[in-house]
Amino acid sequence: QVCLVTGAARGLGNEFCRAFIRSGCTSLALLDLKQSEAQVAAEELVRLASASGEHVGLDTLEVIGLECDVSSEVSVEKAFTKTVEAFGGVDAVVASAGIVENYSALDYPSDRMKRLFDINVHGTYFTAREAAKCMIPQGGGSIILVASMSANIVNVPQLQTPYNASKAAVKHMASSLAVEWAKKGVRVNALRHELPLSLSQSPGYMMTKLTRTILSNEPELKRTWESLTPMGRMGEPEDLDGAIVFLASDASRFMTGSEIRVDGGYC
Repeated sequence: QVCLVTGAARGLGNEFCRAFIRSGCTSLALLDLKQSEAQVAAEELVRLASASGEHVGLDTLEVIGLECDVSSEVSVEKAFTKTVEAFGGVDAVVASAGIVENYSALDYPSDRMKRLFDINVHGTYFTAREAAKCMIPQGGGSIILVASMSANIVNVPQLQTPYNASKAAVKHMASSLAVEWAKKGVRVNALRHELPLSLSQSPGYMMTKLTRTILSNEPELKRTWESLTPMGRMGEPEDLDGAIVFLASDASRFMTGSEIRVDGGYC
């Protein structure tokens, strides 16, 4: 299948790309804010696949890195056009790009709140819409919107009301689009993971490289999160691999408007 992932240069988006390649994907588009970072990430994925020797279609593997500001409708349209030009279509799309910042509701700067919604909500919508435009003519496809457990619960101790609201919007967006496009063969599901950490695009509670660095200076916060998670630990990025491949593949062909929660029992 042809797969496309936004926010793919680092964090969970990059892990999703690795999972697709390990599962046999031979055509993959990595979208991120900066062309240089997207291209470097694409080259690194090919190098890793070659070094591991695990990819069954290594001879035909093609990974491209594309610049895309998901908050810009035009930028998203251009990225999808380039993907279709390169691969002839797109079968599975993951809307992974997103940010979070921590301010009290009384102090949250309005310009930063607008930016958050432009990326998390509008960016997800633009991505899903362009994906559907590609998928409907070809008979269908799978769209996965990356939500968060923050769509259902209020996280502590950090303050992040706009982020929580944005992910609640993404969760219901998945349900609504799923119903709208169900008879057109386009499936839309949501993947909910443990929430992102402050002031970065790297998810927290999920132990990405950046999260480890930040928490090394805040051991008490790490202990708090672990104590609130019934499994007693933070998730590893690889813990999401099975869920993302399942939703992208035909193994979930009768699932749409659903959500899979991977949170160690936190909710």
